[in-house]
Amino acid sequence: MSNNNDSNVSSVSSKNIVDTAAANGSFHTLGKALEAADLTNVLKGTGPYTVFAPTDAAFEKLPKDTLNNWLKPENKAELISVLKYHVMPGRASAVEVEKLTAPKMMQGQTAAITKDGDKVRIGGATITKSDITSSNGIIHAIDTVNVPTKQ
Repeated sequence: MSNNNDSNVSSVSSKNIVDTAAANGSFHTLGKALEAADLTNVLKGTGPYTVFAPTDAAFEKLPKDTLNNWLKPENKAELISVLKYHVMPGRASAVEVEKLTAPKMMQGQTAAITKDGDKVRIGGATITKSDITSSNGIIHAIDTVNVPTKQ
């Protein structure tokens, strides 16, 4: 493993977060949800953002019909709230995330970060893949969709 500590810009993807997630292949459902919520342009913006991105398998763990209900136009506000609860302003690598305890998410609430051995959790989700870099932020894949408490 190379010890590359310089912040060399060429190592960062030229794709934004949305395009990086789409190219990854594990985030098709997230992409559909971002489109339904009209959040793709936000996450294609300058950022930077740290996205705790639920994988397709994470969305499959939701109760039946939950996602379909969120995708309905009349539930757009709830979908936006759920999606923004997975986005943290700023760029935080896995090492930096481990040092956080309750970062404030774009949605307005905080999400608890805990460490259990070598597993890092945010809310009820475990980070399964970290440091997927993009031009305007970083993605950490998670295995569960975190749902914020209703305000």
